[in-house]
Amino acid sequence: MSTISQWRLRAAFAERLSRMYGQEVPAYNTLVDVSREVNEDVLRARGADAERLGSIGRVTAERHGAIRVGTPRELAQVARVFGALGMHPVGFYDLREAAASAVPVVSTAFRPVDGEELARNPFRVFTSLLTPADPRFFDADLRARLEAFLDARELFPPELLVLADRAADLRELSEADAERFLRLAVGAFELSGEPVDQAWYRTLERVSAVAADIGGVRSTHINHLTPRVLDIDELYRRMTDRGIEMIDTIQGPPAWKGPDVLLRQTSFRALAEPRAMRLADGSVVSGALRVRFGEVEARGIALTRAGRTLYDDLLGRVDEQASANPTASRGDLARALWERHMPAGETELAAGGLAYFTYRLAEDRPRDGSRPPDTLAELLRQGWVHAEPIVYEDFLPRSAAGIFQSNVSGEGTRDNDQEGTAYDAAWLSGAVGRDVLDPYALYARQQEDSLTRVARALDLPDTLG
Repeated sequence: MSTISQWRLRAAFAERLSRMYGQEVPAYNTLVDVSREVNEDVLRARGADAERLGSIGRVTAERHGAIRVGTPRELAQVARVFGALGMHPVGFYDLREAAASAVPVVSTAFRPVDGEELARNPFRVFTSLLTPADPRFFDADLRARLEAFLDARELFPPELLVLADRAADLRELSEADAERFLRLAVGAFELSGEPVDQAWYRTLERVSAVAADIGGVRSTHINHLTPRVLDIDELYRRMTDRGIEMIDTIQGPPAWKGPDVLLRQTSFRALAEPRAMRLADGSVVSGALRVRFGEVEARGIALTRAGRTLYDDLLGRVDEQASANPTASRGDLARALWERHMPAGETELAAGGLAYFTYRLAEDRPRDGSRPPDTLAELLRQGWVHAEPIVYEDFLPRSAAGIFQSNVSGEGTRDNDQEGTAYDAAWLSGAVGRDVLDPYALYARQQEDSLTRVARALDLPDTLG
């Protein structure tokens, strides 16, 4: 009996989800087409250098999705579905603190963590959990009503969860089980045609459009599905030229002459989608909701904690300068700061311990019998070893909040006189029922493993650094 491995399940799920989302949101298909065109043009112009942060096959196939759930029980079920696909929760993001408007969620991202699995298919899903216990957003009465509503719904059919557990245990499924799993899993994230209780939805929407999208309906759905592009500024220009309304900015680092780091994101604005609305008298009328949008991303090099501290410091300086000079271009301010303070090349990032790389022996390394140097800096300088950047696989809370914020109407409400409820990675691990992994630890292990292989090949100490 032939079977389907986890990574093939993951690839098939991503492809079917993309096809389904394109049917629901046709502008997404335009976004994918323009991304592909830009990538092909960049590849022609830059050759092999365009694939420095991933093969064109990986980049073209790459997607990240975003979903929102309401309770720890629902989050634990999501973890089972994605666990079937070899995806693990990585990173803790508190969007409540990252957004100026009301975004009452904490988040993690489910993704593969092994380098080989990422190369096969790097599908990831940014998953947000509503925080009804935070009194800054929900008073006691609304919290009780919201929790009762969420407890009464079922997002994932029991058969899907049984198949998910089987796939996670066996790391594969039979062809028949795989087909059934994929149908049920994709179906769980389709936009429901069930009428929305208009009064209940509007009650939550006054607090937060994100809260209404999570707790105002009886199902979940894909909020956006994101292709990866090699030149996000060119994509932004081409989408605008096609008459598609984009949000005002590209979130994340500025466009500049130096290395791409971390993550840049933008999107087309949320579209008014027709939805059936149930009124207080029980009648159903046609309405519209703006909750889903088309996001696109450009990925850069993963930064170390020191590199991230530098990045966050520069963002803070941009904020200060933009506040003092409200008519100045924020992009120009950021670019000037980056060019003064961010290393201008990968070698400088590596030497400064600011970014993660994997290291491999150079094919053209010295072979005259000379002893290799015993420091990484000298191995690189003398041509014994090459450094290859590690792609940033994760997310930036401020950027994610900025995307959310740019695609909602209204700021919502937030009572800052109340003390916010504390959430952290440990709490989220308990909610999800498995450890939320530290992305820095994953990148560091990948780098250290490569250094160990280099050291052993050259008969150097394993502490090479």
